[in-house]
Amino acid sequence: MKTITTLIALSFACLLAGCNTVKGVGQDVQKAGEKIEDAARKK
Repeated sequence: MKTITTLIALSFACLLAGCNTVKGVGQDVQKAGEKIEDAARKK
């Protein structure tokens, strides 16, 4: 029973870490896109 509980807890921890990573990448891509748009507007 302890093994199953530990595996479930580790699975949730990995899932949450993955969501944070994907969210961070999305924010970085969005910021890069904004910079490109700003550069295009200046020309």
